Amino acid sequence: MAATTHTVTNQVPPLVGHDVFATDRVLSEAVERHVEPGVLPVALEELGELGRAAGSAQAQEWGAQANAHPPVLRTHDRYGHRVDEVEFHPAWHRLLGHAVSAGLTDAWGRPAGHVRRAAGFLVWTQAEAGHGCPLSMTHAAVPALRTDPELAAVWEPLLTSHTYVEGLRNPREKAGVLFGMGMTEKQGGSDVRSNTTRAEPLSDEGAYLLTGHKWFCSAPMSDGFLVLARAPGGLSCFLVPRVLPDGTRNVFLIQRLKDKLGNRSNASAEVEFDGTWARLVGEEGRGVRTIIEMVAATRLDCVVGSAGLMRQAVAQAVHHSAYRDVFGGPLIDKPLMRNVLADLALESEAATVLAMRLAAAYDADTEAERAFLRLALPAAKYWVTKRCTAVVGEALECLGGNGYVEESGLPRLLREAPLNSIWEGSGNVQALDVLRALRREPQALDAFLREVGKARGADHRLDAAIKGLLTELADLDGVEGRARRLAERFALVLQGSLLVRWAPPEVADTFCASRLGGDWGAAFGTLPHSLDLASVVARARPVAD
Repeated sequence: MAATTHTVTNQVPPLVGHDVFATDRVLSEAVERHVEPGVLPVALEELGELGRAAGSAQAQEWGAQANAHPPVLRTHDRYGHRVDEVEFHPAWHRLLGHAVSAGLTDAWGRPAGHVRRAAGFLVWTQAEAGHGCPLSMTHAAVPALRTDPELAAVWEPLLTSHTYVEGLRNPREKAGVLFGMGMTEKQGGSDVRSNTTRAEPLSDEGAYLLTGHKWFCSAPMSDGFLVLARAPGGLSCFLVPRVLPDGTRNVFLIQRLKDKLGNRSNASAEVEFDGTWARLVGEEGRGVRTIIEMVAATRLDCVVGSAGLMRQAVAQAVHHSAYRDVFGGPLIDKPLMRNVLADLALESEAATVLAMRLAAAYDADTEAERAFLRLALPAAKYWVTKRCTAVVGEALECLGGNGYVEESGLPRLLREAPLNSIWEGSGNVQALDVLRALRREPQALDAFLREVGKARGADHRLDAAIKGLLTELADLDGVEGRARRLAERFALVLQGSLLVRWAPPEVADTFCASRLGGDWGAAFGTLPHSLDLASVVARARPVAD
């Protein structure tokens, strides 16, 4: 075969060696907007370091290796002793260690901690998304444990530590720990109130023995878990440590690891409790109320993680189109491809702006912001996570056949994309939670309307969308069947208001025309051609160093 047939032309250079944070204008602007001036220089420095690491060839290789070598369950050692350990590829530990050292489990006690952490989580997700699960669970366990000051005093410093310590041992001997969670059971799924795991009190105050199973246990290699079980006083929340204070292993029987569509680098397990020692967290019978703050925090991470996946997919699509020549010129300059890319960039920007606004509400921690989150968070979780799969799929198509092969990285993103819509409550659960907030907490709707009202009068399509939403709320007949429609409208109106206030005019105009004004088709690439789509695409382009 002639050597000349192997000459490679018109292939796109890899998107590597760039600062994932600094080249994301939307995210960097959000950080500057939500972080107070006195903290901003430190935040920008730490996020820049993380962004350069996420865009490095090394981090990309770690992500590929961690997914090519999924975790392995070891139930017994060579002598037949039960050990129930999960082994991970070294690349997983390097990713997790880098994330912990960057503060991605530390938000609750730092100035602007949630915005800084959310931005870092969005950035580092783009290196590899699977290991975000233990990061999220560890971060989110803090508010649940704070219901018991004694437990929080012991565990919170370890949960928020910037030191990653691999392996199971007595937590008192570790400089940092990871937490998981177990709520779902075979018979109940999202209906956790049907849980059958039993908790029998011991003579020591707060101590129980658990018997039962968990159909999905997140991050089973963790040092501790928050789980729900049925105590004499009703469904309650418990802390289950893997290693007991005397150094012995707790009973934590891992039956198998789930063989999942994506999220391959991460372990999800079925777990049995059989006389498993546990410590009550909060009060008996108030387990859902105790653990709900953990659930809310992980739901925010679902929004942030989906925004990260979208950003990476769109960055790859725009990068490819900028370097690929077709029909006599760069693909990015072709009107139809520009329309597709602008549509994708618009979805990514709206997701990022919304995610960071929710993180800022956590930092503010006022009564008004908590009320805002009560409605905005489930609506955002519903909509942003739903849009993720569509965005990643369309971005993959922008690369053509090159996007369909594993080496491009897009198939891994596509397999990962549906997860956040399922994790911590699927679409119907989120939509029904929006209804629950409307019915039980009228202050949540007031807070939401105050937020979107800040942009009122700036765009007639946004004003009409707010009016339309209020009209829908005035008629609550058969509302459960319309719950998804309502959740979608809440999310779109909120995204539109944020973009009108903070995004460049061409972005806000395009969003309001398409998402709120109805000038849009049923697929990406159907934006009004008369708008400034080139500027929308240029804003989304990642520029390599």
